[in-house]
Amino acid sequence: MIPIKTLYLETRPQYLLLSVLLVILGASIAGYYGSFDWGRFALCLIGLVLLHISTNVLNDYFDYSSGIDLETERTPFNGGSGLLTQGLMTPKQTLIYGLAAFALAVPIGGYLVGQVGWSLLPLFLIGALFVLFNSSHITRLGNGLGELSAGLGLGLLPVFGTAWIIHGKPETAFLYAALPSCIWVANLLFLNEFPDEKPDRNGGRKTLVIELGFDKAQRLYTGLTMTSFVWIGFCILLGVMPMPCLIAFLSLPLAIKAVRLSRQPDFGGDFTQAQAANVGLVLSGHLLLALGYFWATV
Repeated sequence: MIPIKTLYLETRPQYLLLSVLLVILGASIAGYYGSFDWGRFALCLIGLVLLHISTNVLNDYFDYSSGIDLETERTPFNGGSGLLTQGLMTPKQTLIYGLAAFALAVPIGGYLVGQVGWSLLPLFLIGALFVLFNSSHITRLGNGLGELSAGLGLGLLPVFGTAWIIHGKPETAFLYAALPSCIWVANLLFLNEFPDEKPDRNGGRKTLVIELGFDKAQRLYTGLTMTSFVWIGFCILLGVMPMPCLIAFLSLPLAIKAVRLSRQPDFGGDFTQAQAANVGLVLSGHLLLALGYFWATV
């Protein structure tokens, strides 16, 4: 019998706040466009947290099975939960746990498709592919597909999907609003891949850090970070985001800190602080955007 505490820690709970903020942002966008439903909000929240748990646990399973986590130096941002390498869970238990979390989310998705319409199904199927195959297959394809799938699966699709589900139909403006999420979450994975370049290479992955090298990858990270803020400003200027979303620029100092401290491959020193600032950017950016939409609604 696996202790409850072990099962809890295996989910990497410190990262699950992201899913909560994604759903809050999606709901705030829907509210701005005149719709809100507490029942659908709750189902989106439960379903996404379950899928996020499945993603984290399956990532642990595949990283351990491929030998990546056996070589990775664990930090708060690298090396997974560490429970498999410590022998607190077996690979089989971890695989079952990850698949069980995914299975629990399936009926929620089925119910929402029944409520909103079959046009929602492709979005759920694409998200399911990212959950089940990102760590095992997509990250081995190269060309930024692993980072992009993270940005879509735990960024753009949840925000866009939540707004769609609560509003009852998709709107192009939802995509504009969800694009910063895609960039921020892709960059969350991207920056955390820098210290793992060697174990990822040995484990068969083709991350952008491996393909580009440190200097080019760091410049790409910088460019994507700045693009997220340029996009928000551009959308506000065009009127596809409400003016109060300018509050998202309060997270810009964290972006600047992450960029500045990530310039040198001093893994474990300034770079760890850069990773912490990057996490702060991702969380605060989503919260501030949600507040901007809420402010524009009231």
